[in-house]
Amino acid sequence: MLGRWLKRSGSTNGASNGRYRNGNECLIELRKVVKNYETAAGDFTALKDINLRVDSGEFVAVIGKSGSGKSTLINMLTGIDRPTSGQVLVGDTAVHTLSEGKLAEWRGRNVGVIFQFFQLLPTLTVIENVMLPMDFCHMYSTRERRERAMHLLEQVEMSRHAHKLPSAVSGGEQQRVAIARAVANDPPILAADEPTGNLDSKTAESVFRLFERLVDEGKTILMVTHDRDLSKRATRVVNLADGEIINPALSEVAYD
Repeated sequence: MLGRWLKRSGSTNGASNGRYRNGNECLIELRKVVKNYETAAGDFTALKDINLRVDSGEFVAVIGKSGSGKSTLINMLTGIDRPTSGQVLVGDTAVHTLSEGKLAEWRGRNVGVIFQFFQLLPTLTVIENVMLPMDFCHMYSTRERRERAMHLLEQVEMSRHAHKLPSAVSGGEQQRVAIARAVANDPPILAADEPTGNLDSKTAESVFRLFERLVDEGKTILMVTHDRDLSKRATRVVNLADGEIINPALSEVAYD
């Protein structure tokens, strides 16, 4: 199991007295988040007063038409982009207040990001790509990094390709490598932006099962997807339209 190789960092774990340092009760809270962009055609508001709460261990699918703000929402969570106004709280961290340097370090330890087009470095081998987050965050010894990367590749059925370049494996295989890379530092959260959008249905199903396994082992996942059938298998679905959540009741944590 992937969980055998995951060492809990504790960076975003455990709210004292039911709340984290900034008053958030859930692992992830977006409070009144607005994101404006300046374009040649004028100002464009990608997110409008977004409130979203996600508890530890949830699997949340974010759906909506192209241009609805799905990717922007994920970028707020990961710190890839910053809100124009509002708060992004993850565990004990107010993400929107971090400097660029602190933000990169925080992201490397706390959020595994998975993209539609894999974003593997083409000049590094598969195993070197998985080791990269560990190198960047100075986690584990050199020997442990290689050992850990190989075990993660075994869990995503890619160990036999460990010493190949990404161009030598298929798109579905590259996405498996990207997932192994995303969990390399054992982040509590995975943020996936259309992770199956570039895959055939059989491969997409295989990748989705990997996500379900990670949730079973305690990860929290926010996944942007265009696939409504896959989204129905998540804990809950958040639907965006024109930068707004159109089912606001589901922006709160869904308890059974």
